[in-house]
Amino acid sequence: MVNIVLFGPPGAGKGTLAEIIKKHDKIVHI
Repeated sequence: MVNIVLFGPPGAGKGTLAEIIKKHDKIVHI
């Protein structure tokens, strides 16, 4: 199991990157 935590200020693209990772690696975005 891999835990990925994205840090950054608002508007940095954390949600966008999470969606890309989710689609690529077939993981769950919480």
